[in-house]
Amino acid sequence: MPGYPRAPAHHAIAAAAIAALHLGASAQDSSEAAEAGKLQTINITAERRLENIQEVPNSVSVLQGETLEVLNTSGQDIRMLSARVPSLNIESSFGRAFPRFYIRGYGNTDFRLNASQPVSLVYDDVVQENPILKGFPAFDLERVEVLRGPQGTLFGRNTPAGVVKFDSVAPTQRFEGYGSLSYGTWNTVNLEGALNVPTSETSALRVSVLNQTRSDWVENTFEDGPTQDLEGYRDSAVRLQWKTQPTKDFSALFNLHARDFDGSARLFRANIIKLGSNDLVGGFDPDKISINGVNHSELQNYGGSARLRWDLGSVTLHSVTGYETVKTYSRGDIDGGTTTGPGVIFFQSETADGIPTHDQWTQEFRVESNGKAAIGWQAGVFLFHENFEFESFGYDSTTAGNPQNAYERSRQKNDAWAVFGATTWQATPALSLRAGLRYTRDKKDFDVLEYSGGLETLDDTSATTHDNKASWDLSATYTLAKDINLYARAATGFRASSVQGAGAFNGQSIAKPETNTSFEAGVKADLFERRARVGFNVFRYTVKDQQLTAVGGAANSNILLNADKATGQGFELDLQAYLTENLLATLGVGYNDTEIKDKNLAVATCAQCTVTDPLNADGKALIDGNALPQAPKRTVSFTLKYTQPLGAGDVYVFTDWAYRSEVNFFLYESKEFTGKALLEGGLRVGYTWGNGKYDAAAFVRNLTDQVRVVGGIDFNNRTGFINDPRTFGLQFKASF
Repeated sequence: MPGYPRAPAHHAIAAAAIAALHLGASAQDSSEAAEAGKLQTINITAERRLENIQEVPNSVSVLQGETLEVLNTSGQDIRMLSARVPSLNIESSFGRAFPRFYIRGYGNTDFRLNASQPVSLVYDDVVQENPILKGFPAFDLERVEVLRGPQGTLFGRNTPAGVVKFDSVAPTQRFEGYGSLSYGTWNTVNLEGALNVPTSETSALRVSVLNQTRSDWVENTFEDGPTQDLEGYRDSAVRLQWKTQPTKDFSALFNLHARDFDGSARLFRANIIKLGSNDLVGGFDPDKISINGVNHSELQNYGGSARLRWDLGSVTLHSVTGYETVKTYSRGDIDGGTTTGPGVIFFQSETADGIPTHDQWTQEFRVESNGKAAIGWQAGVFLFHENFEFESFGYDSTTAGNPQNAYERSRQKNDAWAVFGATTWQATPALSLRAGLRYTRDKKDFDVLEYSGGLETLDDTSATTHDNKASWDLSATYTLAKDINLYARAATGFRASSVQGAGAFNGQSIAKPETNTSFEAGVKADLFERRARVGFNVFRYTVKDQQLTAVGGAANSNILLNADKATGQGFELDLQAYLTENLLATLGVGYNDTEIKDKNLAVATCAQCTVTDPLNADGKALIDGNALPQAPKRTVSFTLKYTQPLGAGDVYVFTDWAYRSEVNFFLYESKEFTGKALLEGGLRVGYTWGNGKYDAAAFVRNLTDQVRVVGGIDFNNRTGFINDPRTFGLQFKASF
């Protein structure tokens, strides 16, 4: 069966982005007027109500305003958020198309297109279940909230590790806008804008657009390779929102959005890791590669939602209806080399994965109490339906034209429903208690529909799973003094069974449900008359029957496993402070000590590496005691901004840094596939004028030009993929 046709480069989304260069509006928090040298109050919806972040009994970090703008400027994708708040890691073996999220070291390395993740991504109140949906670009956002720990009551679906929540800037009754254009290394262009237009006295329209492009910057030195230039892309997105409030008792917010991506798939590089260490081989050149396979990636995503709100006096009723569909195809040279190298390659592997059809429907009804009574509550019902097909292709890289030689098409249907409720009791003026409960039923139907090219002997081509689970949370907040709150929280989260179909190298595997039980306690405080703000917590969690994915190994398998349990413990620190009226600093620190606990669990190991785990009689690695994969023990983020009035405006210097410590790429431990610590920084120097309406700046990303292997493929050789290169550029933004 042939691959999908290449997406047209002139897609309408890109055209809309270019047309809107001069449009937009500021995404800064406006919850209260800015006061020189003092921090603004941050309101969040971590508990499904708008609340001061300092009063929420949960470990939450927020990214908004200038920080998001700075990170987006150089054309980066959603992975730019990795390590920008404590205990958050994001990585991908699919590049921009398929991010994998980890909170407190807890995530899922599975690369299959039906993989579930224990970190849920919620975009404008709609869960994005399929991993391809999670890569929708971040632009024109009010804020990004990272909710750590189980969120199994109010958000529910696949949230045992936490939630990453995106909230777009909503339409307002002001005519306003902004346009931002940056240009950098390798013709990198980031074009972003928004236009907000009142359409009547009670309604408004907001159009937001993004178009990111980069030219190819990696040369294929294999002259007969079908893809000669790589790592370029065009990533375009548009969002249309209309908000209406015809009466004081009813409001509606409608959202239509789309994304179109066309570019390179993840670039795998054969034998770039030195045997016996995790160093890059001598003479490694990031600008060059030698492959004989085709490299291409594309996706199209469309969706919409309707958020309705009725004020019924003593209660408010909410309805959130969401629809998402995505189509994607990604093809790459998995062995990362040619028949002649570089280095030893046992066999050629060129594959592709795609989703030709996909539908996701969600519906939530939620009712919450109004007023300031001592007891408040909310309750609701949630419905979820997803039906999609996904495909795997194999190709012969050694024959002219790289013909297809294997094919498999599978289908997964997932239906789930849940009922939930939560209550808050202001027990005393200083003590607030909260409790929540959610009951979920989840069903998956999996079928292999078609297969060929050496896969005809497949057995166990179908599977059905039924799961049900109750999740709960209990928390307390105690006001120790003015602007100082202590909190404690106990919570559980649940992830339903997962299924992976049989393939050329392994049979079907099913992982049973996993449950996380977590405890945390912390303090949140505004200090020195709001010149500083601190949040600190300690936590410990235990995941029972944790779903793990044994990816690769010399047998090139992808197998789901359950560990008896896994544990994590550590702390997080969030600090913001005005050191002077003109100097603002932020610091985020996360410490996560994770451990797999299963004395009998063993996995296949690499073809060419130095395994440091003990082996069983079958030559498999015993992984008891290992850290979870892609789980850095430490994450640190730091920003510093200095502003100085100059002429009719302000000159400023802004620097940001993100660090994560070393990680295991796989379940077993080896010298080669232990990723080194990664430190990436940025610098921005600019000038604003016209009361902040205009901003011109020069910037650099990955300031130190650090090159690190951030993931690997172990079945064939010591293949790795690397982080984004250093980029320089200029940006201009105008608002009205």
